[in-house]
Amino acid sequence: MTGTPDTQRVDVWLWHARFYKTRSLASKMVRGGKVRINGTICKKSSALVYPDDVLTFTRADEVLIAKIISLGIRRGPAPEARLLYEDLTPTRPAKKDKIQDSIINREKGSGRPTKSDRRAIDKLMNRL
Repeated sequence: MTGTPDTQRVDVWLWHARFYKTRSLASKMVRGGKVRINGTICKKSSALVYPDDVLTFTRADEVLIAKIISLGIRRGPAPEARLLYEDLTPTRPAKKDKIQDSIINREKGSGRPTKSDRRAIDKLMNRL
């Protein structure tokens, strides 16, 4: 067998395309119902995928959509893996770093009280 196969297991394809680091992790995501093939939830790692199928799955708090262009015969380097699919994931606007913004734009008096503030509050409340 020298050419690419006609079908491939979904967990193997996700591993070959480098969406998941290990095949067992890809299999775990499929069995957990986190992968959809052409809009249908897939719960079996042995489900077969074909070229032109569209996979929807999650990875690290983001939803990815990939159209299978070809089936791989090995888990090669990343440039080779990118040839296996077309990324259909819509671009999301860049999210701002909320923590950094809150530190820069923090108004005086907001947030945690300082040590002297806490002492003043305790004195006001007649605490020791």
